[in-house]
Amino acid sequence: MTDPRFTYPPEADLPPSVDEAITSRRSVRAFAATPVPRDLIEHILGVAARAPSGTNTQPWKVQAVTGEPLAALVRDMLTAHDDPENTTDREYEYYPTQWYEPYLSRRRKVGWDMYGLLGIGKGDKDRMHHQHGLNYTLFGAPVGLFFSIDRKLEKGSWLDYGMFLQNIMIAARGHGLHTCPQAALATYHPVVRRHLAIPDEEMIICGIALGYEDKSALVNSLRTEREPVAGFARFHGW
Repeated sequence: MTDPRFTYPPEADLPPSVDEAITSRRSVRAFAATPVPRDLIEHILGVAARAPSGTNTQPWKVQAVTGEPLAALVRDMLTAHDDPENTTDREYEYYPTQWYEPYLSRRRKVGWDMYGLLGIGKGDKDRMHHQHGLNYTLFGAPVGLFFSIDRKLEKGSWLDYGMFLQNIMIAARGHGLHTCPQAALATYHPVVRRHLAIPDEEMIICGIALGYEDKSALVNSLRTEREPVAGFARFHGW
């Protein structure tokens, strides 16, 4: 899958097929400092923009950030995260207001699998706070992608947006990059909005940390489980 238009560093982990790009996609939570060229980011976004959208509305709006602008944004998000007086609410509910099965058990398992891997105990609030705060560093990724949508658009456009986001992550894998999709970055939407001059008419949906994986980081050895096809699909007519 190597593209002759781009030079790939040793950190690149190039999948041999589309299936491998999809199945090797995971949420990487520690990145190498290796920079990612702007032309590669533009190429990935151009490929991802082939995602379907109802009546070709193409509801996605992207801010790509690196270098000092990203560092400044990270500093302010961390400051907000560490401020006990900060009560900023998200502009939309990502999770259910009350958890129930089977979603509760899945949520608990992935959380405790990661904390267990890192040696963080149930009562260790300081380390939990620190680990959660790494979201706002984008886990050291050299590139942050931030996504917004026109507030007037409805749920169908959010569905379209999800396909666009998945395209970005799979296209990134095709070039040896890894990602971490982060709804947490929408928590401090006033900070993001101020730094990136996103107008009030747009709602900030999420971000994606993008870069090359730090293969030495213990946290990146986490592998989440998936339900087998028989657990979520029913077939008719075969």
